[in-house]
Amino acid sequence: MSGITDKAAELDVVLAGIGEVAVAVSGGVDSMTLAVAAGRRLGTRAEMVHATSPAVPPEATARVEAYARREGWRLALIDAGEFADSDYLANPANRCFFCKANLYGTIAARTEATIVSGTNLDDLGDWRPGLQAAEAHGVRHPYVEAGIDKASVRTLARALGLDDLAELPAAPCLSSRLATGIRVTADRLRLVHAVERLITRELAPRTVRCRLFHDGVAIQLDPDALSRVGGSQAAPLRHRIEQMAGAGAVRYEPYRMGSAFLRTAADGA
Repeated sequence: MSGITDKAAELDVVLAGIGEVAVAVSGGVDSMTLAVAAGRRLGTRAEMVHATSPAVPPEATARVEAYARREGWRLALIDAGEFADSDYLANPANRCFFCKANLYGTIAARTEATIVSGTNLDDLGDWRPGLQAAEAHGVRHPYVEAGIDKASVRTLARALGLDDLAELPAAPCLSSRLATGIRVTADRLRLVHAVERLITRELAPRTVRCRLFHDGVAIQLDPDALSRVGGSQAAPLRHRIEQMAGAGAVRYEPYRMGSAFLRTAADGA
């Protein structure tokens, strides 16, 4: 535990050095753990900002609100405005840039506090257009400054007594389920969320993604769940999903992170 104690101390120093912060809280383990750390270290000098939209699962918003009550946060629920942005709705490969530009721009317009995000060291190794938007708005990444990676975030969550957060599976925004070029609509996001909830109830998978591709619907699962879906329940479950989707072929396949992003070399792939 000495390692995580050192990392927690470094994070504490970083947060104290920033001073007044506005924490962009999505409801996932990274931003939630950062919000708890910031709230406990900075008190009223930390405001938590959560954007609600069709791309954010209702359970994520409920989690943020529950923690706000428990931790005594100053919490602001905002509409970041990305669903009024035609560039975002067109769902290009760099959709995340437009999402984060709207988010950080909206937060910056309502506060003079430094915006901080839950970006960790592991995120720097991925192609993340949202980081460009963060740089443009002067967003700081306390985990990166403290040398904290994804595994350390989960360990830190446990050290802070946040076992429920430490066990949260990765949950990117619902728009990440739509293949590049498929227009983002509230109806499509409600569909993928409803299908994932159904699969979770029926199979209890470790990982599930309902992805909308140009040639149909792909249900991506971890290996154990994928092996179980081949049994007698496969056809009825596929039929229910087909009814929900309304059209298009439904297939099961292994989970592949980021597989809905159809990038080219020009996009930075």
